[in-house]
Amino acid sequence: MGFESIIASRFIRSNPYKNTISAPIIKISILSIVMGFVMMLISISSGVGMQKTIQNKISSFFGHITISNFQNNSSQSSLKPISINQDFYVNKTNQEISHIQSVAYKSGLIITESNFEGVMFKGVGSDFNYDIFLPYLIKGKIPLYNSQVSNEVIISQHLSERLLLGINDKFKATFFKNDSFSIPNERVFEVSGIYNSGLIEFDKMYFIGDIKHVQRMNKWNEEQVGGFEVFIKEFNNIKKVSDDLYVNSSSELDVQTISEKFIDIFNWIALFDMNVLLIIVIMILVGGVNMITALLVTILEKTQIIGVLKVIGATNKSIRSIFLTNGLYLISIGLLLGNFIGIGLILFQKYTGFLKLDPQTYYVSEVPLDFNILSIIILNFSVLFFCSIMLIIPSFIITRISPTDSLKIK
Repeated sequence: MGFESIIASRFIRSNPYKNTISAPIIKISILSIVMGFVMMLISISSGVGMQKTIQNKISSFFGHITISNFQNNSSQSSLKPISINQDFYVNKTNQEISHIQSVAYKSGLIITESNFEGVMFKGVGSDFNYDIFLPYLIKGKIPLYNSQVSNEVIISQHLSERLLLGINDKFKATFFKNDSFSIPNERVFEVSGIYNSGLIEFDKMYFIGDIKHVQRMNKWNEEQVGGFEVFIKEFNNIKKVSDDLYVNSSSELDVQTISEKFIDIFNWIALFDMNVLLIIVIMILVGGVNMITALLVTILEKTQIIGVLKVIGATNKSIRSIFLTNGLYLISIGLLLGNFIGIGLILFQKYTGFLKLDPQTYYVSEVPLDFNILSIIILNFSVLFFCSIMLIIPSFIITRISPTDSLKIK
């Protein structure tokens, strides 16, 4: 162990700050590191958690990528059919794609004895991704759509409460034709399941049923659909997969990612990154300034010790290393306590959902927190690095301390 390490360890093991001027300042500095790190940890966790949760919810409804006619993109209803015999659907050669399902949409109106609601019917077939939608099912079951036409549908909890519909209840839906002078189509459906996605904008409108109803109302054959919804393995690869599908699909088809389809929502959640970055910068600055104050007070308080060390031959660099090591020790204490408190709060919220949010504003009913070990490790090293850098400049005050002045006996 070197000379600097020995002296620094003596400072650390002893109780040098008890009943001294620097004691409360050092405690406040450590507390600022703790509070700042907890805020940074929760900010990153909540920001990433919110982004992932909203991304997953929207992709559960519409897939990560949608493929349809340009004409269908200009309207909510599926107007022009697409052949299901597409190469990307039949062969599924792209390894980044986990699932592709065919869909078709039809706008309509649900009328009951007590109320009515404008709705959008989403038709799905035997290739419907049941597993990804299952977490949002709160009552009943998801019906199987095979060769026979099924009248069973899944409605949202919002529509269930608005229309007073429960499991196994039947209702009539009216669907409009492109020709406004034609008599609308009517269908009687039975509620098989009730879902709650937390995305109130979609829950107000969409209910899910057999795609064959849309095919028959639009006079399509069984090999004609409104479009495709593509699910991928990694969200970060969405642009790459989208470009590949666009190149390898017909020029009549439009390929859109969900971030392009719902640009307002994704622009909103993208702001979280800037907010989190701003919080991190501010907290590091606050913690660093407090540690600088603690270091300066400690140096001034130990002026005589610095003078003695210089008299016995210690260089300015060695003495600076001693106080920097001491500063790193105090920062480490703050990080240790910050990790303990921050991770504890994250796990508490993750498993209890104690903090609630308004789903109409935030698309989620409780604060979602993402627990990522790698992010926590990177944050720890980043805070330690930048706070250490900030301590280097004020440590140069040691070079201005004269041994003769510091050792004068008054």
